[in-house]
Amino acid sequence: MRALTLILLFTLSALASETSLNLQVKIMEKVLNEISINKEKIIWSDNKKICKSFKKRNLIQTAPECKQATIVILQDKNNLPKECAHCIVFVLDYELLAKVPKSFGAFFWKKGRPNIVILKSRLKGLSIQASSALEPYLEEKIW
Repeated sequence: MRALTLILLFTLSALASETSLNLQVKIMEKVLNEISINKEKIIWSDNKKICKSFKKRNLIQTAPECKQATIVILQDKNNLPKECAHCIVFVLDYELLAKVPKSFGAFFWKKGRPNIVILKSRLKGLSIQASSALEPYLEEKIW
């Protein structure tokens, strides 16, 4: 009986994390589809699960290596290769927004809810246009 309970618990846990990842990718897709960068949007991430999920959804093109990408979704600053210096960056942690100057926005979870922050000054500095749908998420500075 304990084995059955453990199997059920692990299965539900795996489904919950998969659902969370899908929600995260859907939100990021919405954000990335609402910006204009004057180039084709090709995504690479240091989080392979996110890359795989973007690829599976097939709405935004993905790249196997960051040097082929135009947008990097970054989870850890240490995972940003030097050859990706030409890419614009969208981070998955609010603190990274301050640490990575080429980042224009962040998606992160706070108190169990998804949060999006996009910095107006960095949009302008990186020549990124944001649609009016992103207006509620635009901030003047990092808080």
